[in-house]
Amino acid sequence: MTVMKKILTTVAVAATLMGTAAQAETTRIALVVKALGIGFFEAANKGAEEAAKELGDVEIIYTGPTDTTAEGQIEVINSLIAQGVDAIAISANDPDAVAPALQKAMDRGITVISWDSGVAKEGRMMHLNPSSSALIGNTIIKLAADHLPDGGDVAVLSATATSTNQNTWIEEMKKVMGNYPKVNLVATVYGDDLADKSYREAQGLMATYPNLKAIIAPTTVGILAASQAVTDAGKIGQINVTGLGLPSEMAGAVESGATVSFAIWNPIDLGYAATMLSYNIAKGAKAEPGASIPMGRMGEATLDENGEAAMSDPFTYDKSNIEQFKSIF
Repeated sequence: MTVMKKILTTVAVAATLMGTAAQAETTRIALVVKALGIGFFEAANKGAEEAAKELGDVEIIYTGPTDTTAEGQIEVINSLIAQGVDAIAISANDPDAVAPALQKAMDRGITVISWDSGVAKEGRMMHLNPSSSALIGNTIIKLAADHLPDGGDVAVLSATATSTNQNTWIEEMKKVMGNYPKVNLVATVYGDDLADKSYREAQGLMATYPNLKAIIAPTTVGILAASQAVTDAGKIGQINVTGLGLPSEMAGAVESGATVSFAIWNPIDLGYAATMLSYNIAKGAKAEPGASIPMGRMGEATLDENGEAAMSDPFTYDKSNIEQFKSIF
């Protein structure tokens, strides 16, 4: 081999090694959502990509099943383990069912956090609540009660019966029902975060409870479906639909009067914060009670004794501000 060939070979090998090293330095974070095709989670992915751009050495893998099942998420998790991702940030369909697969991920050295809808403690390093559960519970009943000066019957249209976050918020709501003695909770039904099923459940509530005054849906799919059901039933002004929704999806319902007001945290911020937390834990931050872990522009997440933290307070949207936010998320 000539001297020139040796030099060229050495340069080529060095370039290859440098490329491999650069590739190895990229932190791959999987944002696992309840199901693909849901606006809330697509907005969260925008926030994740924002965080990735800010960090500079992060690749986001946005993924989830096609429907809201634990089985679908388990398949996704096993695939991510096989790919050797650095971190998994999941909004769980079932807190217990996905835990063993996530334990396996952690055993392989993968950072695992849950966000939005939690995972059993043994299946994650920490959980990021969008807000304080107590505050959300109080907010969703107050949104209904504020427009029921004479009280009346209200019902809850939730996501799945096993959805951690919705169940917690509903329990917190029930704790403060005493503050609204004229408001009567008549039923809780589940639409499984499917538009057609949620629509039918809302129809069923209106048929079963003729004196129904409000439907509270702590789910973006449910609130939109219930608003449409009330509209189609010609009951705008008789039944107020409220809860947690996306401004882009709920603008029409607010304009028509099917929904007077609703609340949500910004899902873009939530995806951003979950990505920042995943990254910092993967890079060595300790996820333990009392720890404060940076979330970039969202400040810090301070973990409680259960390894949970709250991101921010929910925000109320109505005719006064819906135009401002509907083009954002």
